[in-house]
Amino acid sequence: MKLHVRQATRRRKLIIGFTMVEMLVSVGLGTLLLSGVMILYINGIRSFVAMGNYQNLDAKSCNTLDVLSREIRNSTVLLSYVPSQSLTLSNASARNGLGQINVIKYDPTARTLVLKRTGQSDLTNLTECDRWSFAIYNRKPDTNSFSTNIVFFAATNATDCKLINMSWKCSRTVLGTKLNTESVQTAQIVLRNKIK
Repeated sequence: MKLHVRQATRRRKLIIGFTMVEMLVSVGLGTLLLSGVMILYINGIRSFVAMGNYQNLDAKSCNTLDVLSREIRNSTVLLSYVPSQSLTLSNASARNGLGQINVIKYDPTARTLVLKRTGQSDLTNLTECDRWSFAIYNRKPDTNSFSTNIVFFAATNATDCKLINMSWKCSRTVLGTKLNTESVQTAQIVLRNKIK
């Protein structure tokens, strides 16, 4: 009779389930596995969004470079400038000889770069722009230089300007952190229609 009671007790123990140690180990391993999957998922989403943002920032920078290059190349003179804030250009040969004034203005608080043209609506070229800077150079290059590159002298006033070197830096926030940046380092544009 005792043999029969012992077998019944063993069967109940087998049917009851996991022990506390087994349960803690399985929950711990499950938590580690789910944490690893979540980390991979979040990093995958972040990378996907960062690639999309990089492509979009690159497209906007290329478009801005095209528009500003066209306007600067068609200009006849640089009227005035405020370092790292604005360039005012004139195209005396545009539209019935009346001339067109173009102002390229950077607003650091709004992080925008805007092109204002006479008689037309303002065109916002860059948004989320952290920095925009430029330098102006004379018409005549440094011919005494032993460098293989052509080097221009810095212009002392707006009317002597023949070449404008611009650079800007844009960035976006992805999931709370600034991840990717698009930067145009050296965009040198010559005023082709300069009268002088």
